[in-house]
Amino acid sequence: MSRDRPVSDDERSDTEIARETQRRPIEDVAADLGFGPGDYDEVGAGKAKLTHDAVRSATSGDADGRLVLVTAMTPTPPGEGKTVTTIGLAQSLDALGEDSVAAIREPSLGPIFGMKGGATGGGRAQVVPMADINLHFTGDIHAITAAHNLVAATLDNRIYRGNDLDVDVNDVAWPRALDVDDRALRNVVVGLGGTGNGVPRESEFVITAASELMAVLGLAEDLADLRERVARVVVAYDSNGDPVRIDDLEITGAVAALLRDAIRPNLVQTLSGTPAFVHGGPFANIAHGTNTLVADRVGLSVADYVVTEAGFGADLGAEKFFDIVSRQGVVPDAVVLVATARALKHHGTDGGDVDGEDVEAVRAGFPNLDHHVEVLRTFGVEPVVAVNRFQGDTAAELDAVREYCRDLGVRVAVSDVYEEGPEGGTELAEHVREAAGEPSDAGPLYGLDEPIEEKIETVATEVYGADGVTFTDGARSDLDRLAEQGFDDLPVCISKVPSSLTDEGGRLGAPSDWTLTVRELYPSAGAGFVVALTGDVLTMPGLPSTPAAEDLDVTEDGDVTGL
Repeated sequence: MSRDRPVSDDERSDTEIARETQRRPIEDVAADLGFGPGDYDEVGAGKAKLTHDAVRSATSGDADGRLVLVTAMTPTPPGEGKTVTTIGLAQSLDALGEDSVAAIREPSLGPIFGMKGGATGGGRAQVVPMADINLHFTGDIHAITAAHNLVAATLDNRIYRGNDLDVDVNDVAWPRALDVDDRALRNVVVGLGGTGNGVPRESEFVITAASELMAVLGLAEDLADLRERVARVVVAYDSNGDPVRIDDLEITGAVAALLRDAIRPNLVQTLSGTPAFVHGGPFANIAHGTNTLVADRVGLSVADYVVTEAGFGADLGAEKFFDIVSRQGVVPDAVVLVATARALKHHGTDGGDVDGEDVEAVRAGFPNLDHHVEVLRTFGVEPVVAVNRFQGDTAAELDAVREYCRDLGVRVAVSDVYEEGPEGGTELAEHVREAAGEPSDAGPLYGLDEPIEEKIETVATEVYGADGVTFTDGARSDLDRLAEQGFDDLPVCISKVPSSLTDEGGRLGAPSDWTLTVRELYPSAGAGFVVALTGDVLTMPGLPSTPAAEDLDVTEDGDVTGL
């Protein structure tokens, strides 16, 4: 679903704006960050990959930059504009004279051809070359797809050729991956057609963004760390219930070789010429849902500000950033909480009509915004609320949000970067700069030495607002196995629906008197966390009734239209 366009005299599409804006030479963008020609390889026009030596050099000293995390209130299905806000804020900080970098995830082809469309921002807050980034870009996601399926093929081959690892074919944890939305592949049977085609067993496909290798890429510090993480990924269990890892398949080196270029950060620019890293794209539910750690670290070493985003609302994305990512030394200095009048009306009317002025509906949605403000305060930060203006928002609605935020004691600014670019985020950038300069006790919510059960209960009660947690019998068995196998000292990555603070998608606002139900747990040992599954979360999306792919085309000159 495309973003509503703001009121503007510019009737060009996002694609046209991106194509018609003159870009700076990529060597000038790289030079802004102190990188010379030998520090990167150009990958087509306007795209570059930093070399391993450049990454090592940039991150070998002290990192003096400040990290700004962009998150949101509980979103409506199309999203509230975190990516637009992230890009626009980086542009606005740059316009204020601060050396800034935007750091966002690489778009997945699944959503691009499915419901959400492109993921490079919009209007005058975009990263470019927009069509290239949204489609094949530098091949990182394809490399992860290939590496993931190499593991799957090798595992099935070992089972077929005598099963020397004693793999329990009913306890294989590694699916296959594809970067498209295809519901028909959620449940499959492999190995059919006779003994020459392998051992029949049930399996599944996940979208590439949901591959653990994507999470590994996102959290690896360098190529050596990537290799170590790949080695310990659990792909199956043997007849005794012990883990079988990628290293047991003897292909750790091959997988790392396929990913050796993918771990190198991709450098592009925004429409106003601000440097941007577009790198990595882990699923924002069963993984941590942000761009790569290595891109953040490089940015913090070469710029004054790095503006990054986390997936979904603060209960999912920001929680995972603080409890998983920040343990590796990348802690936000300021947090922006994106809110919209549309989302407030969505929660205030229990999913009703969000069109037309309705100040009372906006006010009725304040409990959800209030909850997310308190979530961020729980992590030790005072958020800056960015009210991302959409077409149809009225002055009365926006004034109501500003007044409420001031009553809460939080900084607030209306952001209009979609229409106005850097100038539309000046007030927001000034607030962020002030917030980032204040002392902060930001950090994780729980200690790693706590039992997994207690970690989950802490997140459920203090972040989601649940009364407590219920574990199914299967989840209890999973807890026992995780403890026996030494995974209980990892952080938890709780997978739940993004459309509600609860584990039920239809419950809007800020529900109380509910209990979180955990139905399954498993280790993402390479990524370094335990995944806890709650509600129904799909790792292979399906196409909608009218896929976005139907709007895409290419001209005789090779220009992509319809993104």
